[in-house]
Amino acid sequence: MPRTATGPTTAASSPTAASHPLAPLPWEELVTSALLGTDRRPPTAPGGQVPADGAGALLDAAALHTVRRRAGLLPATAGAGPAPAPHDPRPGLPEAARHRLAQLLADRAAPAASGRRGAAPDLTELIPQWLATANRQGFRAPADLVPALLDAARARTDLRPQALAFAGPLGLWLAALNPEWKFALRGSAAGAPTPDTGDPEAVRTLWEEGLFAERVALLDAVRAQDPAAALVLLTTTWSTERAEDRLMFLDALRTGLGAGDEEFLEQALTDRSRNVRATAAELLSALPSSAFAGRMAARAASCVHPDRTGAGLSIAVEAPHECDAGMQRDGVAAVPPNGRGRRSWWLGQLVEATPLGVWRERFGGRPAEEIVALPVADDWAGELHAAWCRAAVRQRDPHWARALLGEASAPPADSPGPASIAERSKLLAVLSQAERADWVAAFIAAHGLSEAFQLLGVCTVPWTGPLGRAVVDALDIARDGGSYPWSFSGVMGLAERCLDSAEADRLEVLTATPDEREGASPGAGGYWSEAFQRLVSTLRLRAAMEAELTA
Repeated sequence: MPRTATGPTTAASSPTAASHPLAPLPWEELVTSALLGTDRRPPTAPGGQVPADGAGALLDAAALHTVRRRAGLLPATAGAGPAPAPHDPRPGLPEAARHRLAQLLADRAAPAASGRRGAAPDLTELIPQWLATANRQGFRAPADLVPALLDAARARTDLRPQALAFAGPLGLWLAALNPEWKFALRGSAAGAPTPDTGDPEAVRTLWEEGLFAERVALLDAVRAQDPAAALVLLTTTWSTERAEDRLMFLDALRTGLGAGDEEFLEQALTDRSRNVRATAAELLSALPSSAFAGRMAARAASCVHPDRTGAGLSIAVEAPHECDAGMQRDGVAAVPPNGRGRRSWWLGQLVEATPLGVWRERFGGRPAEEIVALPVADDWAGELHAAWCRAAVRQRDPHWARALLGEASAPPADSPGPASIAERSKLLAVLSQAERADWVAAFIAAHGLSEAFQLLGVCTVPWTGPLGRAVVDALDIARDGGSYPWSFSGVMGLAERCLDSAEADRLEVLTATPDEREGASPGAGGYWSEAFQRLVSTLRLRAAMEAELTA
């Protein structure tokens, strides 16, 4: 721009750095004058001279500084590029499956303003199933889709285990270059390549120098092959590990847990971390022959014993009156949560940690079904049965789980175990896949879907024929009752993911809009038709995905 009477100078008319009165001033002083204004902070030359045109002189000096800094800038030295990504030997996806994955990852459709989902499948909800199938088939993730896959996993923690396993070594390599994907490098071993446990020196180096996720994966791999070697590896650094890391490493001992772990776990009972102590106590209670289990059994047996003073056999309970130092060392928390009595709190912990086989001996060889049916004195039944439920889940004992669940058709209040659906779902998880599906199907047939959501969550996918039919029949009954489908949106969403995709043709009849009955919610029939259309189309899409990945 040409210079005006008060404007900046052109390059031809600008004074040189040597002749400009403000040129020697540091850049910081020029910035300060510009921020405060030349009226409040006039630029002053080193000799004390104040230019007549302070603003113009300031701009001229700033221009000279800028040119000088640019002219003196040296090219940066190129840094070393990253090492190549590790080789992934898995086969690539079939082309149709690759296009399907791109479609699933690209779907970012926002929900309708009305809250209605419409009849089209929700593609984002199908990603977990697609990833699970691809991982079972052993495919390698397409390199160009790994960034989108990591973005999806960053946004949804439920996707991370399967997404990182599918992304494989390339996913970890990229995560090391992008801070937004750093979740892949910590907190979970899922997605980390399976370490080579055949080289002892490499195992030692990785254990001492690896990332946390790599160390967890290494410990799991060694534990699966040689539990004793994994325990030795863990003891080499145990005293220097962080409390949260000790907790994760200790959890790896669940695999292959045996008598050889008892000494280490006994020492962990004195760990400075309360969570580590509690986990050590839990693992020891799963070893019926351990000294810990014997100590807890002796305490519990002194509190719970047969009572034959009445007309028939019953259970007498005398809760502990104190929580002594020995109990606290064995993991019994002395201070109860708010609202819990101290004695009942201590009793529950003792019974929970006692091997369930003790009670069969204590009650004359009676099976679990008969023991839980015995009357319990002084209103201790709820506390005692709840502790037995926790013990059955901890010790993975299907006989006690079955006994505490009772008949599925019986009202929850009449069952020997807890009426809580959350506790029942934990007991169900102890049973075999087929048995839990049959039990939940019978529960739904007797009680409907209002309390079945958590129970369905522990059933394996795809649902067995009887369970799938029980769910669909219950949905059909709800439709005939005139309610809206969004009252059962959770179960409907599970059905879209968990029903056998071969059921699509059989469910086609439910997609028709029924005649609106008197007393029904306005428009409910149309909404139900739309929901069943979405269910059928989702099942067919799942079948197509399966075919693309298994062709």
